[in-house]
Amino acid sequence: MGKTLAGPVLVEGIGLFTERDVVCRVSPLDNRIEFICPGADQPIPATIDQLCNAPIHPLFAQLPPRNTNLGQKSPDVITTEHILSALTGLGITAARIELDSPELPIGNGSADLFVDAFLKAGTVELPHAPAPVHLTKPITVDDGRGGSITAKPSDTPRYRYELDYGPNAPFPAQQAEWNGHADEYAQQVAPARTFSLAEEAAAMQTAGLFSRFTPRELLVLGPDGPIDNELRFDNEPARHKLLDLIGDLTLVGRPFVAEITATRSGHALNHQLARQIAEQLA
Repeated sequence: MGKTLAGPVLVEGIGLFTERDVVCRVSPLDNRIEFICPGADQPIPATIDQLCNAPIHPLFAQLPPRNTNLGQKSPDVITTEHILSALTGLGITAARIELDSPELPIGNGSADLFVDAFLKAGTVELPHAPAPVHLTKPITVDDGRGGSITAKPSDTPRYRYELDYGPNAPFPAQQAEWNGHADEYAQQVAPARTFSLAEEAAAMQTAGLFSRFTPRELLVLGPDGPIDNELRFDNEPARHKLLDLIGDLTLVGRPFVAEITATRSGHALNHQLARQIAEQLA
């Protein structure tokens, strides 16, 4: 059975890449997750066929995607992965997300601001929602550089993320897992914050990005660990990568059950897998 919110909630904040203030209203809906945002002629469903790969900044023109944006020709709704992760993590399969600015609020880089709002509102069962679909055969995607994701048929949902940046990384190789339970997601996955390496953060600020944020507000990792901050978990980077994976695979467009194992993957591979799962379940 699917779920939706028991009532509407408001979430406010700042967009990470646009740095614009935004008010996000999330309301009950009965059949899908969709976005309503400025500039779009109609609601945008949270499905992989709505993925927009157009770069949101010239700095990213030749780089793999750093976030997940939706829109037919241009990014109409930006950085969707955290709210989608929160919805899926709590078992919410239908919601309307209305924005007064193109980008979702980043908060502290975790999914907490969404999870807290959704838990406060509560959820209700959708009596006519279809049961989750089970994967019928394995799927593997890889980037040829050590990154890969495998999805296998399973009786229960299982997600595992394995992160290894190599011997000179500011954190050791680590793993994170989620077994599909809402309480576990809220306590063990949602609090994990997005992170960047110090040299990446410096390059982005030089390019004019992140001017409204400091390492105290977003997790920046230097050679000796977090700068002006502390890790929430020893494996917080892996947990956040898991959070992103859950959000990106929401774009399959329907609840599904599989065993997912990701190794050094990012948004590009997440999107590729979501597309292939959607095709298998069609």
